[in-house]
Amino acid sequence: MSVRAHEVSVVVDGKSLLDSVSLALEAGEVLALVGPNGAGKSTLLDVLAGDRKPDGGAVELCGKPLRGWSTLEQARRRAVLPQQNSVAFPFTCAEVVRMGRAPWEGTDADQHDDVEVATAFELTGTAGFADRPFTSLSGGERALVALARVLAQRTDVLLLDEPTAALDLRHQERVLGIARERADDGCGVLAVLHDLGLAAAHADRIAVLAGGSLAAVGVPAEICTADLLSEVYQHPVEVFPHPRTGRPVVLPHREENRR
Repeated sequence: MSVRAHEVSVVVDGKSLLDSVSLALEAGEVLALVGPNGAGKSTLLDVLAGDRKPDGGAVELCGKPLRGWSTLEQARRRAVLPQQNSVAFPFTCAEVVRMGRAPWEGTDADQHDDVEVATAFELTGTAGFADRPFTSLSGGERALVALARVLAQRTDVLLLDEPTAALDLRHQERVLGIARERADDGCGVLAVLHDLGLAAAHADRIAVLAGGSLAAVGVPAEICTADLLSEVYQHPVEVFPHPRTGRPVVLPHREENRR
């Protein structure tokens, strides 16, 4: 088991953001976390990452209560890609990516720093940005370099908050392809996604949050149904099998335009 949330609840100013959510991320899988705006996706990821303390319930990381790991020990086991990738100072991209190696300073693993940084740049296609200030990049370029930092950290758990949000089609596929490769190597990868088509195409399982509660969790064929998604998103949805892969293709229903 990589990460497990057990009956996790979060309440802010009397409003329930998460209500008794139980969810497990397994080693070797890509788990997509989806749901409408305000469903609690980023809040749940923050709790799983240890960045927010739940008001109820508990989280386990690698089979041990999260609170039982020090901050440094957590950083050696899980890497987190936040939704916003801001840097206050004009660090170069090489310096930003190398920050991912900080948890391994002083250990035997730090001898691999140069290789891990170079590999992360290569995977994300961002080696050409190495000497550029991070602040000079576009939103999509920053997202890729931030992902490179997370990959360079080389942990068994990846928690990615909207890793494809600022990216074009080609780079979306690249990022989720990287997630797939890491899962195939034994990592547990959780990705918050807004694009249901990407979730259906790339995830091993999909967890659907709605109103702070877990509405459903299962393989894409079980979760991506017109009835379930139309109810959760409060908009009619069409689902049909991809002609080559057989995986669900999810599209919003649109009325025919008539002139």
